[in-house]
Amino acid sequence: MSEETVTRSSRWRRRALGVVVLLMGFALLATPWWGPRALARLDYFHVRSVEVQGLRYASTADVVAAMGIDTTRSLWDDTEPLVRRLQAHPQVRNATIARRLPGTLVVVVDEEPPVALLAGGSGLEAVDETGIVLPLDLSRVPADLPIVARADSSLLRVLADVRRDDPRVFDRISEVRRVSADELLVRFDSVTVRTQGSVSALRLADALLVKEDMLQRGVQPVELDLRFRHQVIARVP
Repeated sequence: MSEETVTRSSRWRRRALGVVVLLMGFALLATPWWGPRALARLDYFHVRSVEVQGLRYASTADVVAAMGIDTTRSLWDDTEPLVRRLQAHPQVRNATIARRLPGTLVVVVDEEPPVALLAGGSGLEAVDETGIVLPLDLSRVPADLPIVARADSSLLRVLADVRRDDPRVFDRISEVRRVSADELLVRFDSVTVRTQGSVSALRLADALLVKEDMLQRGVQPVELDLRFRHQVIARVP
């Protein structure tokens, strides 16, 4: 038998073995419950890596640590306990986990994004729209967000709504402060906007348009007042 014939025969056996393993795997997976259990006993399917997708603020290491995975875990173990651990993390709104053979867990995270920076005694802290302080390392991930003096849930919901409806307006806000039960002061660069507490992104956009128009005419507004229906009252120096 020639060397070429032996090589071809060896390749054929390897391919045939691969097909048999795949067919066995599919057959086991097609069974209602004992297939994954049988696969879970094989070292070949131990978790070797975790791939995390969807992160902007949280770190991959922090997310993996929250899952509490060890190298003895099988890829076929139930993932629901891992999902529950992830969703207990304050920066995770939702999470799904998929399997990639032979040993990778693919984690897709929907983050709970910060909406403001809370000014406190120890510096700035990122908070979500409910006022919960998020474990965000601002030295690692700089967050260009409005600054608030306290975790006012209604004010934070206004910010969350503005960001959802018009991110460009949200990005222009540098600071927000409550002055009464139904009055806010919103800071856009060098201009303060006085408005009702339930202000919308569309109404704030009106203020920005007036501000830009006045600047083009060489007039620097000091304050813009949105408390009057369908009007923007400008105060100048």
